[in-house]
Amino acid sequence: LYSTADPNGTNDRNVSVNHSEEFNQFVQPVWQISLWAAAYCSIVAVSVVGNLAVIWIILAHKRMRTVTNYFLVNLAFAEASMSAFNTVINFAYAVHNEWYFGSGYCRFHNFFPIAAIFASIYSMTAIALDRYMAIIHPLQPRLTSTETRAVMLVIWVLALLLAFPQYYYSDTALLPGRTVCYIDWPEYSALDFKKIYYVCVTLLIYFLPLCIMGCAYTTVGVSLWASEIPGDSSEHYKQQLTAKRKVVKMMIVVVCTFAICWLPYHIYFLLHQFFPELFEQRYIQQVYLAVMWLAMSSTMYNPIIYYCLNSRFRAGFQQVFVCCAPTVAQEELELKSPRYLQTQVSLCRASQMETAASTVVQPVESELNKGPKTISAVSDLSSTDNKRTNSVALTEVASYLLSMMT
Repeated sequence: LYSTADPNGTNDRNVSVNHSEEFNQFVQPVWQISLWAAAYCSIVAVSVVGNLAVIWIILAHKRMRTVTNYFLVNLAFAEASMSAFNTVINFAYAVHNEWYFGSGYCRFHNFFPIAAIFASIYSMTAIALDRYMAIIHPLQPRLTSTETRAVMLVIWVLALLLAFPQYYYSDTALLPGRTVCYIDWPEYSALDFKKIYYVCVTLLIYFLPLCIMGCAYTTVGVSLWASEIPGDSSEHYKQQLTAKRKVVKMMIVVVCTFAICWLPYHIYFLLHQFFPELFEQRYIQQVYLAVMWLAMSSTMYNPIIYYCLNSRFRAGFQQVFVCCAPTVAQEELELKSPRYLQTQVSLCRASQMETAASTVVQPVESELNKGPKTISAVSDLSSTDNKRTNSVALTEVASYLLSMMT
């Protein structure tokens, strides 16, 4: 994320030949590299496929296009991009300690991860604040789709500005026997620009947003779980409360997963800035690979969390990956849509009318020979049943429309 080109603390372009020969002590056996390669490639496969599926599920289904889900699209895009463009390259450079990808990609490689992580964590922060406003201040106006897109644009602009110094100061250098990609930070006598930048980045893309989300979700959690549901509450109120609890629970799991995965990585680089002597040990390469794998693996967990904790995302993944049940998945994704419920009410009403008609036809035929009075009575009965059936259907539609308005 920061000095990805400097996993073992030997990134100085003035490194000596002797140091370069000593650096060869970090060469690993083939079997060890193969295991690490399998671990990193699994991250890329799961992350890219899973996050692209999340994006499709939300954008392809109208009922999934909510404010929260738009930010989930932004989160999925950032994670899939970072996984595809940086994970394997970072691993290859950390293992071989030689840069094969040119000066232009060196700049992009040092620049993009910070922008992607900034976009990811502030998308989660925006979701937390949106949930806070929706639950704690339900009468306040919510973000529109246009305002949501504007917030996402602002997030990416700030992300690119924060990551720009690493793009500007990145460069490649040819050392004896290998090429390195490094960040040539300016040196000032009054301040250490490199340390100040890393500390600020850690605060801005980790500790600050986690504190904001912690406060927001704590308040929301107290509101949703501290009090019991009143016994005389309507079924609609109970369903809404249950749905809100599920969404908040899912996002808390997402945030906690992100925090756990990235904490060792931030600690690693902060220690690297203030205690560089700790990173001259031979085992540090294995520590770096493990810490980097844990951090990058955060990009593949969110689709799994959505599948486990959200029925609509579960139906969407089934529609994407299980070809045998697309209809059921589609119905689940469109559940509670006005057209779907109106169709169900119409079918129910038609079924009830057919049942009523069938129960009336048989008595009519048996009473044909008993005179006009009997026929008239049966006809009145049929009319009464039809009116009752229509009344029930209209009552259901009115109840549904009232619930939609509230």
